[in-house]
Amino acid sequence: MSFHCAAISFRSNSLEPSICFINEATNKRRTLQKRINLAAPSKLCTDFLSHDSPEPTNKPCFCGRRHFIEASTLGTALFPIQPSVATGPCSDYTAVLKKFHPPRPDWYEEFYAGVMNSATESYEAEVARYKSQIFSNLKGKKGLRILEIGIGTGPNLSYYAIGSDVEVVGIDPNPKMEKYARSSASSVGLPPSNFEFIQAVGEVIPLTDASVDAVVGTLVLCSVKDVDMTLKEVRRVLRPGGLYMFVEHVAAKDGTFLNFMQRVLDPLQQTLADGCHLSRETGNNISRAGFSGVELNLAFLSSATFINPHAYGVAYK
Repeated sequence: MSFHCAAISFRSNSLEPSICFINEATNKRRTLQKRINLAAPSKLCTDFLSHDSPEPTNKPCFCGRRHFIEASTLGTALFPIQPSVATGPCSDYTAVLKKFHPPRPDWYEEFYAGVMNSATESYEAEVARYKSQIFSNLKGKKGLRILEIGIGTGPNLSYYAIGSDVEVVGIDPNPKMEKYARSSASSVGLPPSNFEFIQAVGEVIPLTDASVDAVVGTLVLCSVKDVDMTLKEVRRVLRPGGLYMFVEHVAAKDGTFLNFMQRVLDPLQQTLADGCHLSRETGNNISRAGFSGVELNLAFLSSATFINPHAYGVAYK
């Protein structure tokens, strides 16, 4: 799921990034301060309070996912499982996967994983400069626990998983990605004991509250079923002061030919690219998700498709 947007080709001139707030609907910008004070996160119900929560609330828990998470067989050697609040009937995690990521044919998931492993070199080469910028925030930090949502074949591991003191858990709804992700982890020198792959979705992350130092997500929010729910989960699993590092393609400026084509091709893209949406205003979702600060940058990639522009940056819990 790390790069689920490879169906339609388009070329445009590369632009230098700038720190700004992007309203994808109008493409209007306003410069952000280094750290922006946004809305404080809402409290969870008593059953799912993080360890540093000051007090429980009286809000009822809609559905104790604890029961079906405990019953699941997902590997959790590095991170004990404890789900967050969710609505819907209680069941096991297989039901959660089916709800947010309906089953694909086995041949399709195998084919898609193979394509993602072999057909993204030009994209990764061009986006490397922007990824290097955001992952530089982790330099010099030891003993980190990092979650990557939509880890896919693991192209980001070379930026942050070098060293034996880093622990990584990667989640992806496509189990066929695991062998490629493990190969990528091995190639950067990450010990097998420090890497965990879990078949899971971003809307229901099977980790405890405040259990990771950083969350990584690149080209993921285009294909999740619920963007805001995924961002709430990101905030939940982050420790205080933790970082969310992202690269996401967003809708082009309203009234442009590119925006028109994105909306025309959106249904086809969703079919060909595992649910990827071309016209989501993801930068706005991140900015209003309740992080204490957001640094959001904008760039166009000449090697990309109609999946331009790209919003990338860091959000702080």
